[in-house]
Amino acid sequence: MGTSLPLPKYHQIYLVLREQLQEGRFDQDGVPGEHALADQFDVARITIRKAMEMLVADGLVTRRPGLGTWPLRGAPSAHAAAAPSAQQKAHLTGLLENIVNMGLRTSVQVLDSTLVFAPPTVAEALHIPSGTPVHKSLRVRSTDAGPLSHITTYVPQSVADFTREDLEREPLLMLLEAAGVEFGGATQTISARLADAQVARHLDVSVGSALLAVTRLVRDVGDRPVQLLQGLYRPDRYQYQLQLSRVGSIDAKVWVSEELSAQFH
Repeated sequence: MGTSLPLPKYHQIYLVLREQLQEGRFDQDGVPGEHALADQFDVARITIRKAMEMLVADGLVTRRPGLGTWPLRGAPSAHAAAAPSAQQKAHLTGLLENIVNMGLRTSVQVLDSTLVFAPPTVAEALHIPSGTPVHKSLRVRSTDAGPLSHITTYVPQSVADFTREDLEREPLLMLLEAAGVEFGGATQTISARLADAQVARHLDVSVGSALLAVTRLVRDVGDRPVQLLQGLYRPDRYQYQLQLSRVGSIDAKVWVSEELSAQFH
């Protein structure tokens, strides 16, 4: 497994699997077996076993003989971390304008676009019952320099209906607006993730490479969630900037955001 991280292979695999567990990747089918993971990461089974032992020790999974490996219900959820709060809310105007502008200035490859039943973590974030039909789309955006981002989005079917061909023509936010959605706000968190085998292949990076991870929940004017986005960006091709100003009285000055912008190349 090619990587520049100064970590043992089993620890790199542990970190990737931990992030996938936090995203709810294995909630329905369980964690793949040792043979499958060994093939995926191109390592020996003993390496996978050490990574799994770390996950068990952290209380993230339980291993059941004959039944496989399953996430524990108490495992942290990446979507739960995106729950709206007054301190996290961002002004949507500048953010959406910038996102649409980026969509128009980059090329997109739609990897998949299907109607699925919302898994529990997605349903919780979108405030809909588990099993509600949602459009799940996987896309890779690129610039002239190469792949930039790997994007997974979920949109309730009741909010908008669109096709794969629509996604290949226009940014998703423009499709939602055309469907009558009036945007009201968004909650966005930015953190870091390690590239798994699938994402690494699409972004042309090594497995275990550090990526910028963006989770964005977009809401309409009625505060109804209309889109959940999980984006992974190459940090060498994407830069996120936040303009700040000092406001308030002399003894209570605080930094507030004026504008959200992104640069990519």
